[in-house]
Amino acid sequence: RNWLEKAGYKVTYVYNYTDVDDKIIKKANEEGVDSIEISERYIKEFEKDFNRLGLTPHEHNPKVTDFMPQIISFVEDLVKKNMAYVIDGEVFYEIKNFPNYGKLSGKNLEDLEAGARVEVDSKKHNPADFVLWKPAKPDEPYWDSPWGKGRPGWHIECSAMIQSLLGDTIDIHGGGIDLKFPHHENEIAQGEGRTGKCYCNNWMHNDFLNMNDEKMSKSLGNIITGRDFMEKYHPEILKFLMLSNHYRALFNVNDEKISGVLSGLSRIYVALREAKTIFGDESSFQAEADKSLVDLCKKMDGKIEESLNDDFNTPEVMAHIFEVVRHFNGLGLGKKKRNHQNKATCHYFFSWVVNHGQLMALFNDDPVTFLSEMDEILLREKKVDVAEVENLIAKRKEARDQKDFNQADALRDQLNQMGIIIMDGVSGRGWEVDKK
Repeated sequence: RNWLEKAGYKVTYVYNYTDVDDKIIKKANEEGVDSIEISERYIKEFEKDFNRLGLTPHEHNPKVTDFMPQIISFVEDLVKKNMAYVIDGEVFYEIKNFPNYGKLSGKNLEDLEAGARVEVDSKKHNPADFVLWKPAKPDEPYWDSPWGKGRPGWHIECSAMIQSLLGDTIDIHGGGIDLKFPHHENEIAQGEGRTGKCYCNNWMHNDFLNMNDEKMSKSLGNIITGRDFMEKYHPEILKFLMLSNHYRALFNVNDEKISGVLSGLSRIYVALREAKTIFGDESSFQAEADKSLVDLCKKMDGKIEESLNDDFNTPEVMAHIFEVVRHFNGLGLGKKKRNHQNKATCHYFFSWVVNHGQLMALFNDDPVTFLSEMDEILLREKKVDVAEVENLIAKRKEARDQKDFNQADALRDQLNQMGIIIMDGVSGRGWEVDKK
């Protein structure tokens, strides 16, 4: 969304809430409450997590229950166009009347007719026909319709909300690869069956996320929610982790991958902290930034644009940003005088990284604060005993005060082996976890 807007497009982003389905109804009946109470509860929790990630709000967050008249009207149109039929208050989509069925997923209709991956229902004209409207069952919410009291099928809900808010044809439709068939295939059949126009110009499906080479599932006990991950780590780490892998590629998350993300993200923020420390509160400078850095940044601007235009290749974007960070670190400005050019160079670098980060909702935290939070995470991950660290640091200070520099150096080496870096002369606790 951010990149399309930067490229000059006007973006209307719709993210819907399915607030009535079998699982919601089941949970509502178990708790003895209305299904709307269940869905509203989870919508609020989702929005807490969404806001914590610092993402731009969507223009519309439609709920299925607010679009029942449009859903019913949609189904009526399909029946009138002979794209759907009614049996005992249940409405089915007539697959045989949509010759292009399977064009998204590449599924063969003849195979589907044989009963592959479809629920066999003796009422259907064809085993592959799917439900648009189903009669109400006891203890279920329902709405009045021309076919009696009932509720919509899952597939029709999305098509109705999309065409109500965005029109007959949309530019981009997102979703998990598991939705390609049958959900998105059915959306196309409904949308194009109703209007005769292209339903969607571009489909963007993200691949699965596995944990330690296994698909996340309750039976394996390897599920971690976005919220749990943010509690254990940090929202910035979750975003960086996701964007380090192309969205269409299978993503395997394991301890090694997370460790690499912690290290990579830390390297960027350490460089940002150093740059900000050098230029301080200044925003205008009497000298030009280092030419080699400026030239590299301009070169990477072009490469980042190419990568994002290449189906949002965010792993490549990260690689380009790291190339600039490596170059900045190679300048070694932290060990040089804080003259006008060095300050200008640091400000240029800092602004360049932050501006590109804004596109991905990254690198906009205060570096000092973020690295302090990162320290706490790394201390836990590396199982470092903080009390032992503080004790060794106190002993080192005592040795330095007594001018026993050999002992002080030995204690520094011991701390370094524990993954602790001493920062003499720096305000605060004067040490941090090695983030390499």
